[in-house]
Amino acid sequence: MLGGAVEQNLTEARGIPALNGAAERMTEPVALLRRHPEAKLVFTGGQGSLVHGGVTEADVAAALWRDLGVPADRLLLEREARNTWENAVLSHRLVQPKPGETWLLVTSASHMPRAAGVFRQAGWDITPWPVDYRTGNTAAVRLDASFPERLREFEWGTREWVGLLSYRLMGRMGAVFPGP
Repeated sequence: MLGGAVEQNLTEARGIPALNGAAERMTEPVALLRRHPEAKLVFTGGQGSLVHGGVTEADVAAALWRDLGVPADRLLLEREARNTWENAVLSHRLVQPKPGETWLLVTSASHMPRAAGVFRQAGWDITPWPVDYRTGNTAAVRLDASFPERLREFEWGTREWVGLLSYRLMGRMGAVFPGP
């Protein structure tokens, strides 16, 4: 499970786990753990911001999931990653996945193409499990958002397009558009 759904600075300031608009990244793994009692949850996320305190994304995730009743022995936390490439490489080093194991990659749907490409390049055999969709099939979904929300979506989409191109140019993905 990739970081990016927590606000570590707000968590540190207020003392309770703070989530952002990608909260499904944090809730879907709990549902998956309940459906699969044999599964473990690997979370990867350190400090991604330039100005930050001492709380990592993994610290916030651990506190949230503890409060939601997830047993500590079902969690593996990677606390150093600052970007998607480091998420993949450092988590792979931590877990050392074996051939034939099933690994779900949980992240926002809009981030999934880049994340899947990066994790595969780092040696993971993953199954994408997208959450946090920002699009739908009805006019209501397309028309219901405010103008500022649409500007944020445009910024996020631009960041992902730049990420796809730059990660490919850096050799962190095998293709600009990785397959499913």
